Amino acid sequence: MYDFQTDPDAPKAVLYDDLLSAAKALVAGEPDPVANMANVAALLWQFLPDVNWTGFYRMVGGDGRRELVLGPFVGKPACIRIPVGQGVCGAAAESRATQLVADVHAFPGHIACDGETKSELVVPVVRGGEVIAVIDLDSPSPARFDDEDRAGIERLAAILADAI
Repeated sequence: MYDFQTDPDAPKAVLYDDLLSAAKALVAGEPDPVANMANVAALLWQFLPDVNWTGFYRMVGGDGRRELVLGPFVGKPACIRIPVGQGVCGAAAESRATQLVADVHAFPGHIACDGETKSELVVPVVRGGEVIAVIDLDSPSPARFDDEDRAGIERLAAILADAI
């Protein structure tokens, strides 16, 4: 049994150090990528305040027909397939760069899966120079995510590159 405790009063730096330690413990020795994504999606939900969706979209396909397909997540049902280059997740996959969006309604081509979402953080998971997935975090609050969140989730993506 895993019993990770969070301190709601801890600074973000401490929260992300604890989150990363917990994630490493969860994926250590587990070869199944779906199991690892599922546990990490739940861990993100547990650790991060003011989120309404935490999870993954996996890169699938080949021969120029690659797209993001819904992976393990916690939250309301979500869009199943997202073309690379479309929406916040697709932009992160195409650019291989983190998307930190303070107001999703101002993001050109935003794909609204949950109408309550106001801000979003999407971080690509890259292995061998290729995007294999994106970590997607949504919040019902505008400008919920900042550079500390970006840095913490980018560190998480680096850990997960070899675990999913």
